[in-house]
Amino acid sequence: MQTDELRPYLPFALPDIGQAEIDEVVRTLKSGWITSGPTTARFEKEFAEHLGGEVQAVAVNSATAGLHLAVEALGIGPGDEVIVPVHTFTATAEVVRYMGADPVFVDVDPVTLNIDATLLADALTDRTRAIIPVHYGGLACDMRSILSFAKSHGLAVVEDAAHALPTTFEGQPIGSLETDACVFSFYATKTLATGEGGMLVTRNKEIATRARTMRLHGINRDVFDRYQAGGPWYYEVVAPGYKYNMTDIAAAIGVHQLRRLSEMHSRREFVAQRYTEAFRELPLQLPSAGTSQDCHAWHLYPIRLAPDCGIDRNAMVAHMNAHGIGVSVHYVPLHMQPYWRDRYQLTEEAFPVSSAAYQSMLSIPIYSKMDDASVERVIGAVKSAFERSPK
Repeated sequence: MQTDELRPYLPFALPDIGQAEIDEVVRTLKSGWITSGPTTARFEKEFAEHLGGEVQAVAVNSATAGLHLAVEALGIGPGDEVIVPVHTFTATAEVVRYMGADPVFVDVDPVTLNIDATLLADALTDRTRAIIPVHYGGLACDMRSILSFAKSHGLAVVEDAAHALPTTFEGQPIGSLETDACVFSFYATKTLATGEGGMLVTRNKEIATRARTMRLHGINRDVFDRYQAGGPWYYEVVAPGYKYNMTDIAAAIGVHQLRRLSEMHSRREFVAQRYTEAFRELPLQLPSAGTSQDCHAWHLYPIRLAPDCGIDRNAMVAHMNAHGIGVSVHYVPLHMQPYWRDRYQLTEEAFPVSSAAYQSMLSIPIYSKMDDASVERVIGAVKSAFERSPK
């Protein structure tokens, strides 16, 4: 039997790129239009249609860019505050600082690791303008409570849905809810991957128009409109914008990833169910699957070690690496990151759930290209960490 030491390294994540994506990229390269153009426009249209509802989609070069455009379009600026979960990637909070505003950090729910909606009232001040909930790992936040709170206090809601395609909440796709904007990530490890890229979706036509303008230097018309046959050359810069547009090369991958989304999600769901079944009796806290009525995207499968399990997180990481299996940690919380900790005088004691989760957690591989043998290899490696040698 082949040992782990002799097997190829099993990476934490791999994109699932098929022949259709490759062929579309080749066609795009041959077309001569490789920046934002007809393929990007097609991807936006098909993405909006996929979500349903009357949403508009604005393709960008990262989810960070999309979040930045959303808070900019809302007019958030110096003196304002935005409530964000502390257990997230830094991009969720940094876009608030881009605008000169301040994030106000909130701890997360101990089961879901999503923002704890019961703590929103404690974070509210007369400077609060918005909430940015993060659908951690692909499980929807308690959007009913968040939207109710936001409505009662006149706050905007921008969903960080970097993990959340094709997540649903109470039967509705994330991206189609009554929020001000929702932003998806198409980074290489995501459930829909274009390498780099993202999509801002919104029901608000003013936000969509502003985002389209600001994603390309504040120019009031898309480059595609100006450079296609017969297009007028004249343009106006109406604001100091950014360089956040998606390329047609990335969109060429995206249109086919979108068509394969259900197929790829089914495989992720299978892997998650196999893990849950295999680890049920181990001293682990497994990720919440949410309700049976809703879809969990399963972007991540984070496990948390029980306090008395006999191995700590760092040793578990080393154990998995010794078996040739890549793992990660999602996340080093923002209250432990030097910039956020020092600027806002944050302490571990103020965020007990996130602090405890960080010390005990690691994310194991889950992606649609994993074959059954790789899934069982991960299971075997995790189980072996808890085996006791005879005394």
